[in-house]
Amino acid sequence: MQISNILTPERMLCHVEVTSKKRVFEYFSKLLAQEENIKLSSHNIFDNLLVRERLGSTAIGYGVAIPHARVAKCDVTLAAFLQLEKGIDFGAIDKQPVDLLFTLIVPEKSTEEHLEILAQLASMFRKDEFRSKLRNIKDCQEKFKLLTQWNHD
Repeated sequence: MQISNILTPERMLCHVEVTSKKRVFEYFSKLLAQEENIKLSSHNIFDNLLVRERLGSTAIGYGVAIPHARVAKCDVTLAAFLQLEKGIDFGAIDKQPVDLLFTLIVPEKSTEEHLEILAQLASMFRKDEFRSKLRNIKDCQEKFKLLTQWNHD
């Protein structure tokens, strides 16, 4: 699955000021709940992201986290992106504050698709050059292009 199939410019926020994981999840929940293709409340999305995060941090290092959840009553895979003004503690294994967050919600039964997208995102965000470009581009539309046009070699 391509990132361009699951992420829209409307579900991207750049230079956001938050100080906690919970606040990040609130932003993501509101962005995803606005999608007309789903019948989930922001509260339901928030709870699912929080439950998953309690199992272990979704921070992958390098200042990046990929909060995700498989959600009952969800028919489509959706993503959202936040770039924080200042990194926050996300329990990363490398102890780095997180400022780039890409969230994903998938239908409960979409295990394989879920894992494929997570692997693609991890590969993308593991690249120093990619993270550097993403952080240094000022315009959120340009960040969207970078995220959706990335090609994993």
